[in-house]
Amino acid sequence: METSNHISLVELQSSIRKVISERFAAPIWVSAEVADIKVNGSGHCYLELVDKGDTDGGNGVPKAQARAVIWRSNVGRVIGRFEAESGQRIEAGIKVLLCVVVNYHELYGLSLQIIDIDPTYTLGEMERRKQEAIARLKGEGVWDMNREVGLPALVQRVAVISSSNAAGYRDFRNELAKSDYAFSLTLFDSVMQGAASEESVIASLEQIACRQEDFDAVVIIRGGGSVSDLNCFNSYRLANHVAQFPLPVITGIGHDKDTSVTDMVACLALKTPTAVAVWLNDRMLQLDGALDYAALQLHELLTATMRRHEIELERASNRLAALSQSIIAEQGIRLRTLASTLRDSAVRALESERRRIDALGELTESRSPVHIMRLGFAIARIGSRTVTSTTQAHAGETMSVEVADGTITTIVKN
Repeated sequence: METSNHISLVELQSSIRKVISERFAAPIWVSAEVADIKVNGSGHCYLELVDKGDTDGGNGVPKAQARAVIWRSNVGRVIGRFEAESGQRIEAGIKVLLCVVVNYHELYGLSLQIIDIDPTYTLGEMERRKQEAIARLKGEGVWDMNREVGLPALVQRVAVISSSNAAGYRDFRNELAKSDYAFSLTLFDSVMQGAASEESVIASLEQIACRQEDFDAVVIIRGGGSVSDLNCFNSYRLANHVAQFPLPVITGIGHDKDTSVTDMVACLALKTPTAVAVWLNDRMLQLDGALDYAALQLHELLTATMRRHEIELERASNRLAALSQSIIAEQGIRLRTLASTLRDSAVRALESERRRIDALGELTESRSPVHIMRLGFAIARIGSRTVTSTTQAHAGETMSVEVADGTITTIVKN
């Protein structure tokens, strides 16, 4: 192998630096995603930039990577202008359009010196992703699912997704502490900003889903922040979880100027954590009022029903009294008629019996021995024996003959 025809590494690197410096003599605009950002003690800001290509069809693995720096003298101007105009901090995960000077150093390799950042590009990229998430959720038919779950009349057992140290969570609890109603709050402590917030909130939702019977609703709250602080709530994955969640979701994410995709798919979206607490208390007041009104209506209904029944009972009583009087009168007439009839019947019966008795008396009288004897008949007795045949009397016997006015004693002769 011929080894004499070669160049040194320094010569190679110098050649690369020369080509790059000639090719990129003027600053150029480069789009990239911020993978990491740090400000060192000297005030210089160092960034790690990546390009993941087509993120919709790719797997999120960087296809290109480069180091970049904003020198201390430009940090305030570049970053300050970007954050002021975009409302977003420069942090890992955002896409930016950078005006860079391309540098190549024989020892340190390729680096980009950032001299400006276009805030409109980042805002446009965020809006593009937001609109893509909205279109995808609607296309999949899940856009209205959480609203269709509906809010129960009583929202008292609340699962809260928030950071335990957040001012918004304290405001939420302080507002509910003023309420006359007892709320059961279960906090699912979550990261609410930065690169880890999306996964953290989704993990909390999954924990709540395993205990959904314990809660009436889910509340996602955090205080205000920059656009970048709240950008995770525009992510498709988080919004998709909220849209299909089995419990109603109420948001109070703190957007002042914009509404996130998560707000759009939630059952109810309110501006701040305090507004959510006020709504929960008002909901209880409405239910309390509805119960009072229902109790009043029930009382009025019972009163009206009782009065109606009293009137009906009074009318029935009057009808019964009148009917009773009529029946008594009719029965009185009937009784008097029956009494008169009975009396007449009794008189007639007594008269008939009297005549019958008289007739029987006359008959009896006509058949009495005395009456018969007055007609010429007599009763013959020998001793105590009544003689009814000549064969019963013998000559010489003493026989008494009873006639109408006395007794004749005689001696029997043949």
